[in-house]
Amino acid sequence: MNGREKQKQKLLILYASQTGNALDAAERIAREAERRGCPVTLLSIDCFNAGSLPYEENVIFVVSTTGQGDTPDSMKAFWKFLLQRNLSQRWLEGVHYAVFGLGDSGYQKYNFVAKKLDKRLLDLGAVAIVERGLGDDQHPSGYEGALDPWMSSLWNTLSKMNPKFFPNGIDFLIQDAHLIDPPKVQITYHDVDKVHSHFSTDSDLKCIEMQIERVRSMHPGKFSRDKNRPDCFLRMAIEYEVGDIVEVLPSQSPIAIDTFIQRCNLNPKSFITVHPREMENHLPNANINDSKIPIKLKTFVELTMDVASASPRRYFFEVMSFFATAEHEKERLQYFASPEGRDDLYQYNQRERRTVLEVLEDFPSVQMPFEWLVQLVPPLKKRAYSISSSQLAHPNQLHLTVNVSPWTTPFKRKRTGLCSKWLAGLDPQQGVIIPAWFIKGSLPAPPPSLPLILIGPGTGCAPFRGFVEERAIQSRSGSTAPVLFFFGCWNEDNDFLYRDFWLSHSRNGGVLSEEKGGGFCVAFSRDQPQKVYVQHKMRENSQRIWNLLCEGASIYVAGSSTKMPSDVFSCFEEIVSKENGVPRESAVRWLRALERAGRYHVEAWS
Repeated sequence: MNGREKQKQKLLILYASQTGNALDAAERIAREAERRGCPVTLLSIDCFNAGSLPYEENVIFVVSTTGQGDTPDSMKAFWKFLLQRNLSQRWLEGVHYAVFGLGDSGYQKYNFVAKKLDKRLLDLGAVAIVERGLGDDQHPSGYEGALDPWMSSLWNTLSKMNPKFFPNGIDFLIQDAHLIDPPKVQITYHDVDKVHSHFSTDSDLKCIEMQIERVRSMHPGKFSRDKNRPDCFLRMAIEYEVGDIVEVLPSQSPIAIDTFIQRCNLNPKSFITVHPREMENHLPNANINDSKIPIKLKTFVELTMDVASASPRRYFFEVMSFFATAEHEKERLQYFASPEGRDDLYQYNQRERRTVLEVLEDFPSVQMPFEWLVQLVPPLKKRAYSISSSQLAHPNQLHLTVNVSPWTTPFKRKRTGLCSKWLAGLDPQQGVIIPAWFIKGSLPAPPPSLPLILIGPGTGCAPFRGFVEERAIQSRSGSTAPVLFFFGCWNEDNDFLYRDFWLSHSRNGGVLSEEKGGGFCVAFSRDQPQKVYVQHKMRENSQRIWNLLCEGASIYVAGSSTKMPSDVFSCFEEIVSKENGVPRESAVRWLRALERAGRYHVEAWS
């Protein structure tokens, strides 16, 4: 009995994160619970045995939704286990749970993972502690706009369920001075004279060395004389399929790296090893780079810490407040880290895309230990690009379509993408080596006999260039199915990517020609007073689309993740309803069946 009473006071928090946001949210929930005197166990969901879930009494799930409603990689095995048909409706009887989801309402399947997890847990007999919370990246304060009120409701309900969760009440908080735990990493400094300088190349993923051959601008109307060539292509020795993705690890500005090291009073020539620190009830953070071989501090920062493009998380400001010696800086940092300062922090930090280096420079009295910086500075992440070529057409080459357009923040600060700017600035004559990883995307390579309906506005055309190249080569040796492609951009003169390529394949019996049963339809949204998008062109070709669908065509959609995927899906609903003579609801069910059959694919990015 005592054991069970003791267990009731403890919370198990399981998180499933793809980019780190769900981990941040889970850690924040854990900290807030511990501040109120409630012990917590925090685990990544792939470190938890799903079969032991019935033996837990109070479980908090923090899960993100990736891509088009997909579960994070770390959650796939857990979710597969929950879907087993032999699990009864009473399997989770006695288990209390709460779900907080992280998503983006710009996507059609907003917070889909949290919603389906919530439903499945209920179906298996578990009882919800509070209504599920849904964090939205589109909210002015990001996901925390929903997290703060959801946590408040969670603490209140838990306290009513069992006052022993919070022995002194939910409003009693342990003083912050006693709550800052040691950092999650340990750093060992090595004697330079005894260290042979080299960097471990061991990795779970095999890094492919690729050499830039050519880099050009992709504004065809202004700079490019050859609209049929990609912006850059990479010479390599590896196989890939059309529809695959290449992930590129960018280099950071040497000036920014040197400025960061100087600002933090670090010795760039030091040799270090970094290890996760074992902590009670917390497994080591998978985002922390564990270096077994001594590495130069400067090299470690360059390769693992995003100091000049990523914005720090909220906890970064909270930890900074402990190390601020100027009182006005400490007060401002504490305010930013508080629920009351959430909206102002969002305006200062995320909305302005302020970098770690800029934040540190704004608070000069803060001197954070390097261990905390390693833990809290966002990791330097690989950038994913759809491959724009077919190896049948370009043996030992990889083509990319990269948008290098700068943008302006609300306070008129100029920003550019770290990786796109780096790629565009490379000198092909220098033989640059690019770290890259190849992965499967959401667009499977189609067989030549499969009719295709492609929708790829803007840089969404990138993967379909490879599709068309491959099918053109396949058509030389046999019959191929029709391809109907819808492309869109702002202006014909300035933004018509690969103009000559598309036009050449849409004429004289090419794979995009009407003679072959396909077509090429382009919408220039800003070349006339009334905006015209790909959806307008789709409606104009409603009968052709329906005919291809009746012939077994698959739909492929690629491009911006904001409104385009949902607008295109809605347009297909309209077309199916009209051409098939069925209600809109029936058209939706028909398209959902198409998705389940693997004939409706979406690859979208923000």
